[in-house]
Amino acid sequence: MNLENTQIQMRKGILEYCILHIISRGEVYASDMLDELTSAKMIVVEGTLYPLLTRLKNAGLVEYKWVESKSGPPRKYYKLTKSGEKFLKGLTDTWDDLVASAEMITNRSKATP
Repeated sequence: MNLENTQIQMRKGILEYCILHIISRGEVYASDMLDELTSAKMIVVEGTLYPLLTRLKNAGLVEYKWVESKSGPPRKYYKLTKSGEKFLKGLTDTWDDLVASAEMITNRSKATP
């Protein structure tokens, strides 16, 4: 088994959750999301982020608006929809349960025969 592949799969598994959390803070530009995800070592490239944002939009979880830019073309700013807020709440509940379960397992001392 390849450790790096497993690590990549773990990150991909929580990427959608992290993106929704970033957007939940308020309207956000995609390159700002990319910067935050990269600095958090989620190792995301534009080729990963934009298709995911499109899927989230098509699912009705996020929406965007175009904002004119003084330094170039207009920018898309994303925000959560009401459905997106509800979906994120469900993911947060699941995340909290998973973290608690993983900690219970990984913090347990060795079994005594």
